[in-house]
Amino acid sequence: MEVGNRIRSRSEAGVTLVEVLVTMVILAIGLLGLVALQARVQILQAEAYQRAQALMLVKDMAGRIASNRNNAALYAAGTMPTDGVGAHVVPPCELADAGAPRHEADLAEWCVALQGAAEALGGESVGAMVGGRGCVEDLENGRFMVTVAWQGLAPISAPPDSVACGAAEYDGGADSACEGDLCRRTVTTIVRIPRLT
Repeated sequence: MEVGNRIRSRSEAGVTLVEVLVTMVILAIGLLGLVALQARVQILQAEAYQRAQALMLVKDMAGRIASNRNNAALYAAGTMPTDGVGAHVVPPCELADAGAPRHEADLAEWCVALQGAAEALGGESVGAMVGGRGCVEDLENGRFMVTVAWQGLAPISAPPDSVACGAAEYDGGADSACEGDLCRRTVTTIVRIPRLT
């Protein structure tokens, strides 16, 4: 009996070592998957933060246009001259003088907000989207489209052709995955100004 138990225990010891090695390989693969998942979650959190900031900025400008509806057409000035967070913009966004018309003051404040002035870290503005741009387009008949465009962190899909704000501004180099506006993100809203007679 003792000889049989010794043979069985030696073979079981070898199987236990193989089981430990297989378990370690499975555990390593699982941990690598968990690390990849964590990295993807961080990208998605950053994308969600940028989208929330863009939505607030779109609503802000839509409210400014609606509250100054007699001069709404003056807001349709094209693209705000900004390259977004941490950029040195030429010309830089500056607040308007105290005597400036209201639409100029609104556009200047919006431009500063697009650069992330709401939040600072180490002296740099970081409270907005990467490469944020703002556009106000006159669609005629009292309709204005307010758009905020920014640089996404990973390629997804290009915005529709009807949204021109920031088009072809967020393409990477020749070998980039961001070609064809795949990394351009946009949010828009339409502001309707009724004609009261």
